[in-house]
Amino acid sequence: MIDKRIGKRVKEAREQLGLTQEEFAEKTNFTVNYISTIERGASFPRCENLIKLINALETSADAIFCDVVLYSNGYKASLLSEKLSTLDPEVQQRIIQMVELMIQQETVFVAV
Repeated sequence: MIDKRIGKRVKEAREQLGLTQEEFAEKTNFTVNYISTIERGASFPRCENLIKLINALETSADAIFCDVVLYSNGYKASLLSEKLSTLDPEVQQRIIQMVELMIQQETVFVAV
């Protein structure tokens, strides 16, 4: 269900800020119960509340919707690039080689 994936992202973003549900509820002027229902995917916020949540999370809408919007691959690629840059250079090179090989194979399959 879409709501569960979005709720998971809201929770992850809140945790990255180091906030408890109580602290986040205070920051947004929502109740802890409301934050909890969103994070569990039991409810979906109205548009104005969603905007308020995203702004309070200090993140982009792409970060919240990347699992459900089909055209968010640029965001995902950027996120992977950031993660890749934290790895040892030799590990980075192995991963890049694997991805290049996968792209090459996909290009061959498309051409056939």
